[in-house]
Amino acid sequence: MGLQCGIVGLPNVGKSTLFNALTSAKALAANYPFATKEPNLGMIVVPDERLDKLEELVQPQRVLPTSVEILDIAGLIKGASKGEGLGNQFLANIREVDAIIHVVRCFEDDNVIHVDGSVDPVRDKEIIDLELIFKDIDTMEKRIDKLKKQAKSGAKEDAIHVEWAGNLLKHLESEKPARSFEVDEAYEDLFKDLSLLTSKPVLYVCNVDENAVTDGNEHTKRFAEAIKNENAEVLLICAGIEAEIAELESKEERMEFINAMGLTEPGVNKIIKAAYKLLNLSTYFTAGVKEVRAWTIKKGWKAPQAAGVIHTDFEKGFIRAEVIKYKDYIHYGTEAAVKEAGKMGVEGKEYVVEDGDIMHFRFNV
Repeated sequence: MGLQCGIVGLPNVGKSTLFNALTSAKALAANYPFATKEPNLGMIVVPDERLDKLEELVQPQRVLPTSVEILDIAGLIKGASKGEGLGNQFLANIREVDAIIHVVRCFEDDNVIHVDGSVDPVRDKEIIDLELIFKDIDTMEKRIDKLKKQAKSGAKEDAIHVEWAGNLLKHLESEKPARSFEVDEAYEDLFKDLSLLTSKPVLYVCNVDENAVTDGNEHTKRFAEAIKNENAEVLLICAGIEAEIAELESKEERMEFINAMGLTEPGVNKIIKAAYKLLNLSTYFTAGVKEVRAWTIKKGWKAPQAAGVIHTDFEKGFIRAEVIKYKDYIHYGTEAAVKEAGKMGVEGKEYVVEDGDIMHFRFNV
């Protein structure tokens, strides 16, 4: 679907180490195909235990998971909003992504220099937040000037837009991100059109040492307290551990290492799943002897839109969708058994696809 998550953070917080581990994460679930499109862009397989279960039952010739794109964005420093360091590149890259994975350093290590001289994840987060807010303020000031010129024509709607934009600007000037600004339905299109950097949903990743990967430490506790009102998820990850896992050759070796560390799954799996959720995505499956495959759609999509992900002809000529709920497929074991039990639904154009649905589309072009 072309949706991307961007990994951001200050220099030396573990972004690139984490990105490298993410781009090797495919072998933790199965031997799935993987491709890196550019040096800083990875197509990351989404781990899904349901796909493994369907593979066991169907025994297909091949299995194709779904994926998300992860962009490793250049490190930011103070003054980025004014072009300091790689600021312009950093901000341009953030503008292109759909959600943000914000990595903060929560470990002490004298061998890894912190750009600001000490470890303080709350301060680090505020540095990035402020730079993004400053850039958004600049964007809003320019947009308000444009709206004011349009309002001079006497259009009542333009005058209302100027007032609304002014309230959003005040919100940003109070050092609050755009995503915490309440947007009425009437202004949703205008808000989206602004493409504000701080309007993007965010996932926080606290990079800790291996002793803190389960229960955290003082740094992670302070950070959790600082962001408690943001309605954002926080994950604890040890990028060093993830890098070691990624270097192991086989799935068996990796799982043995993970279990030895007292973990149930790799941290990168948690990040990928959380990123998928952050992008408001959902998965449906197609299952046959030739192929069991996961397909990515936006939550709330109806059956014809979901069919269009496979091929545009499926959406144009949509007739109906035959739907099996995942739990029913697992319970009865085969499509034929599901049909015999009367558990296959036949749905029309208004059916909203649910996560985990197993779909077969009928169409005519």
